[in-house]
Amino acid sequence: MSLGWGDALGAGAAIACGILIGIERGFDLRGLKAGTRVAGVRTFTLVGLVAGLAGLIARLGQPFVAGVVMSAVVAVLAVGYAHRPGLNERPDATTPIAAVTTAALGFMAGYGEPGFAIAGATIVTLLLALKTELHGFLAKLDEDDVKALARYAVIAGAVLPFLPSGHYGPLGAWNPQRLWLVVVLVTGFSFLGYIANRIFGERHGTVATGLIGGAYSSTAVTLALAERLGKEQQAGAEPAGIAFATAVMYLRMPVLIAILATRALPAIAILLLPASIVAWGAGFWLYRKAPRNQGPTPPGNPIALLPALGFVAFVAVAAIAAKWAEGQFGQSGIAVLLLIIGSMDVDVAIVTLGTLAPEAISPLLAAMAISGTAIINMAVKIGITLVYAGRKGISAAVAMTSSVVVLGVMIALAWTRL
Repeated sequence: MSLGWGDALGAGAAIACGILIGIERGFDLRGLKAGTRVAGVRTFTLVGLVAGLAGLIARLGQPFVAGVVMSAVVAVLAVGYAHRPGLNERPDATTPIAAVTTAALGFMAGYGEPGFAIAGATIVTLLLALKTELHGFLAKLDEDDVKALARYAVIAGAVLPFLPSGHYGPLGAWNPQRLWLVVVLVTGFSFLGYIANRIFGERHGTVATGLIGGAYSSTAVTLALAERLGKEQQAGAEPAGIAFATAVMYLRMPVLIAILATRALPAIAILLLPASIVAWGAGFWLYRKAPRNQGPTPPGNPIALLPALGFVAFVAVAAIAAKWAEGQFGQSGIAVLLLIIGSMDVDVAIVTLGTLAPEAISPLLAAMAISGTAIINMAVKIGITLVYAGRKGISAAVAMTSSVVVLGVMIALAWTRL
């Protein structure tokens, strides 16, 4: 087997991996005393090159020789760091691990995967360069946040890969893997919104709380801000926060549909776009009128296993009901069912739509039913705002009502197309 341009590209990618990671490590350790730094940009570049050559040797049918070369690289690094002067003054496990990672990436490049190696080196360099930001991120977390991360890791990584994919249960309505994927997606929205709120909410104020918190529960944010608004002597930025939280819902719905029921995405996007524009415009108008003040963090940790299990049970029952309605009443029955389900939880209605066969209901009728659930959800939030905030919540209620009216008009126009 002769070497060619592809092999040269692999060797070059291995060298590039070493240079990328070596520059970051050299810059980070530039303040060490002379003689205490084992590896800088030159050493990392050589590690990448030698590992790349080992990968080429393995491709040429000499895996034993390649293994000896890689073992020698790791041994030299181990000896160098074990006897580094000044080690007790500043223990450093990151740099030797980065060197071993560079060797592994260089080997992958030489073995014929230069793109994978370069991508990996880029990610490693980014992680190393973000040391201060990552440490700051960890400093802002508390015990509840770490528990939330652990719960989500169980939901996403310890359950989903082991579930079967197929038609099970009554009427063949259940796909276990798809049902649990729904839990992963919905709780993922919750987890990201919760962590972002914990990090940025207090810093950027009430409006940021509405934007971030609305990504996982616009109703919870509306309740929290309306309660606060009702207790204050004068309205602050809470109406704007409420308006933005509900506006985020108009973006969250198409994202879920794009993932779970793609066929209905064009129709739902057309129906929601005017209402979304009105909702965001009203939010910005209230924001310009409001004083800048700090806001609360929406209550509760969203990652809890029992609520997640309850959610998937609700979805499973809805899937059976949808299959039954499909056989008994056709499209109109399914549309009514989606509207009823969505009055309790918009996400469940979207998920139920995703479980149906494409021919079960037309995309336009499905989009109309899902949009109707948004109107019901907005009506609930308008009521919450007026009950808890009273007259001080009128501006937020008007902002939400304006988008509801526009959405109702769009649904009425769509009805004429059926």
